[in-house]
Amino acid sequence: MAPDPDTQELNLHTLKPAQARKERKRVGRGLGSGKGRYSGRGIKGQKSRAGSHALPAGFEGGQMPIDMRMPKLRGNTSADAMPVGPFRTYSQPVNLRDLERLFEDGDTVNLEALVEKGLLKNTKADVKVLGTGELTKKLAVTAHGFSASAREKITAAGGSATALKAPADPRKQKHRKARPAAAEEAAAEADAEAPAEEG
Repeated sequence: MAPDPDTQELNLHTLKPAQARKERKRVGRGLGSGKGRYSGRGIKGQKSRAGSHALPAGFEGGQMPIDMRMPKLRGNTSADAMPVGPFRTYSQPVNLRDLERLFEDGDTVNLEALVEKGLLKNTKADVKVLGTGELTKKLAVTAHGFSASAREKITAAGGSATALKAPADPRKQKHRKARPAAAEEAAAEADAEAPAEEG
């Protein structure tokens, strides 16, 4: 009677791996190997060719991909049209309730302090402070942008709000219509005649 493998004595000749090892199938080693001739790829076609496994995600066999068949939304994609298009920007929001919870009265709140407290992962993205929650502590807050309510609550608590970026002017100079030359000349003449009439 053969000894039970689970209870037999452990010796060098009875050692075996905990999980049975399976030999990998070696393809293309002759017809007698079981995976010769076509090596499991079939006879012809795209999937039998070298490199067929490295197709990009979303490849549809050469037909027009669905993202190119779908209709597109109209609109500008220039840098002037931010945050629309490929030039869109992202701001990391930080609420006043988080500042109230994590900082003490009189602290300086900047990007490095926000990263240290765990509110930001890094300082790569712009930070905008929002006015959600109440603030009772005097904090010197420095960020890229502030909402109107956040700025008001910070200053009401005795703190300061310093913006790293100037607010964007919605009225752009290059989009303004130029005044006609005749109108400018008439305005200049009127300004020149006004003192003479008074005298």
